Amino acid sequence: MSLIQINNLSKTYLDNGVATDALKGVSLSINQGEFVAIMGPSGSGKSTLLHILGFLDRESGGEYLFMGERFSSLPDEKLAEIRNQKLGFVFQSFNLLPHFTVLENVMLPLLYSRVPESKWREKGEKAIEAVQLSHRRDYPAIKLSGGEKQRVAIARALVNDPKVIFADEPTGNLDSKSGQAIMEILEKLNTAGRTVILITHETYTAEHAGRIIRLLDGKVESDTKVENRRKAKEGFVK
Repeated sequence: MSLIQINNLSKTYLDNGVATDALKGVSLSINQGEFVAIMGPSGSGKSTLLHILGFLDRESGGEYLFMGERFSSLPDEKLAEIRNQKLGFVFQSFNLLPHFTVLENVMLPLLYSRVPESKWREKGEKAIEAVQLSHRRDYPAIKLSGGEKQRVAIARALVNDPKVIFADEPTGNLDSKSGQAIMEILEKLNTAGRTVILITHETYTAEHAGRIIRLLDGKVESDTKVENRRKAKEGFVK
């Protein structure tokens, strides 16, 4: 069974009575453990697709099955609970609380989870260790470099042991060296069994994935395996 299955998915936005079709009959499936990059020019529908897959928006038509079930008709509060329990998000802008420590930022999703408070620190520290940032655990986020902030964002995405990690242009605000380090972390997480869905406009970044889906004008233009996938180095770029 696919982790994600969408069939003839469509999304239409209305603005002052004017309809804009952002997605037009998109069908695809993503299996557990895949690393998929979704690419396309501005306006192609890739961000809209990410928002629907991540339960941040709802489709206008078609079907979206996650873990074999259709959740998008549920009330907003139920969708928020599923997002917290099943999904992890990494955004270009990091979205950290600047005066909270690394550990405090990473533990934030646990506030809305079913995890007992007695386990929060343990889970937070484990997630921080996974991105090799334990030496910054008690630093306020405001004192971190851009690459370190994105590592914290990845640790925060991991803390609830999600089924899938959505990474939306995760290297967009980073220099090339820091961006490479972030991609190596995501690839290592995927090698360990995590499903990763990456939104990017950078071919070099997308080639870390095992599969590239290209969107154009709200439709799937191509869906290909990456034959010469870039491999993460041993260890991380410092």
